Amino acid sequence: MTHSGSSEGRRELRALVALAVPIVVAQVGMMLLGTVDAMMLGRVSKEALAAGAVGGTIGFGLLSVPIGILMGLDPLAAQAFGAGDRRRLRRTLERAFALAVLLGLPTMAALWLASNSFELLRQSPEIVPLAKDYLRGLVPGVLPFLFFVVLRQTEQAMGIVRPALLAALVANVWNVFANWVLVFGNLGVPALGVRGSAWATSSARLVLFVVILGATRPVVPYLLKVKPWRQFAPRLHGEMMKIGLPISVHRSLEFWVFSVVGLLMGTLGSLEMSAHQIALNLSSLSFMVPLGIGTAAATRVGNAIGRSDLPGAARSANLSLALGCAVMVVSASLFALLPRLLARLYTADAQVIALAATLLPIAAAFQFSDSVQTVAAGILRGTADTTWPAVSVFAGFWILGLPIGWWWAFQQGWGPTGLWWGLTLGLTIVAVLLTVRVRVRLRQSLDKLQV
Repeated sequence: MTHSGSSEGRRELRALVALAVPIVVAQVGMMLLGTVDAMMLGRVSKEALAAGAVGGTIGFGLLSVPIGILMGLDPLAAQAFGAGDRRRLRRTLERAFALAVLLGLPTMAALWLASNSFELLRQSPEIVPLAKDYLRGLVPGVLPFLFFVVLRQTEQAMGIVRPALLAALVANVWNVFANWVLVFGNLGVPALGVRGSAWATSSARLVLFVVILGATRPVVPYLLKVKPWRQFAPRLHGEMMKIGLPISVHRSLEFWVFSVVGLLMGTLGSLEMSAHQIALNLSSLSFMVPLGIGTAAATRVGNAIGRSDLPGAARSANLSLALGCAVMVVSASLFALLPRLLARLYTADAQVIALAATLLPIAAAFQFSDSVQTVAAGILRGTADTTWPAVSVFAGFWILGLPIGWWWAFQQGWGPTGLWWGLTLGLTIVAVLLTVRVRVRLRQSLDKLQV
């Protein structure tokens, strides 16, 4: 590498880290909302923890569909900003807000109706009524959360991350307080348990939107001068749907494979479900780091394409993949060396701790694959290539990983560990497929998007 190339690489790495770190912190903050819920419910009972896990699984699974579609904002906004086209950026934001409403209303209805599905899914009878309460309590938070996603994705595409970071911090403080009041019955409020946890989550999602909206005004006031009511005609959303729908399929397929594993755990009993929830929650926390790096990669790659800098896009992609792998060394080491200590953060139940401690070393094994596939998907999103990640997730998880994991768990008698080894296999396959696609994609001519 020449001295000039080395200098450009260092500058790009600094820019990538400067963007990724606050995104990671904000992502971890978002994940901590669920972590606090799990820790609070784990102190109520293992049935409450399992019910919150099952209800949260269904709830976020349904919510992941509109979130994925709205992530079509990433390349559209990043390339418009990279090209300096403020008018196109604002028009994109208007359409995203209108689309959030169009997607949010049926999602709210789906959440309410899905609360009647737990018996059909053969969940343990002791958690079914509690899970119903949890799922219905999530309904009021849907639209505020989608509005938050719209502003967050747009600002991240512009390299602005402080409003989302502030929103995540404030919402976490509020969520702890709301859980303390509603779950355990403090300050004269009756103890609502699982239902109170869901209400706390919905209120925290409203706080997310209110804070990011307020924090956006002094930073980029022209983003707030939008008129989304002019953008409800379906024909106006074609480009965003074309990009966002495969993202939605990708995210939904990925989320639902973990959800199906959770539901399969639920058929084994509340002990297995509780242990799975602890291991999954810790894995999801570590996943926020490569997810933030992948988001930063989507922004940097999209900005570079917007200014017609294809070598810069390739440089951003390569550095993002290397950074993602490097940081996962920490989480992999913690999961492998301290599984029991980590499990004790969630529960005092010795049986749950013991089972969770057998799952966390498996989670350590898939940290690098998870990082590679997540960052690679972000890179491809920046190039507006969103179909291949969806195809890769379907092949890796649903064709191979999940069926083989089920066979190991239920036919070979491996139990919970069989399902988790199936997840590891699926993640590895997806990582390989997406890495190959990134290499191919960055050798092609990349056109700017229009909206």
